[in-house]
Amino acid sequence: MASESSKVWSAFSLASSLMAATAVRKGLNTTWKAATGNQPPANPADPDVEFREALAWAVVSGVAVAVARMLAQRRAASYYLRSTGHLPPELTKN
Repeated sequence: MASESSKVWSAFSLASSLMAATAVRKGLNTTWKAATGNQPPANPADPDVEFREALAWAVVSGVAVAVARMLAQRRAASYYLRSTGHLPPELTKN
């Protein structure tokens, strides 16, 4: 039972994280273009990308995606708790 519950939670958590990250990245691309007039760097590690721009993109996108994933996983955990009556196995305190 715990193994099946763990698999369900893993799939649910992964799906919610991916959807949140995708939505945030689309929004970030639009916001970046509106703010700078340029497309965001496709690859910030490319030496042709100005260092300040690469650093700004890495910080902004990294933080935004991490926060969105965390919020999505928290909502998924709340839904899981309401649906099953307990937290997912990976979130239970030992």
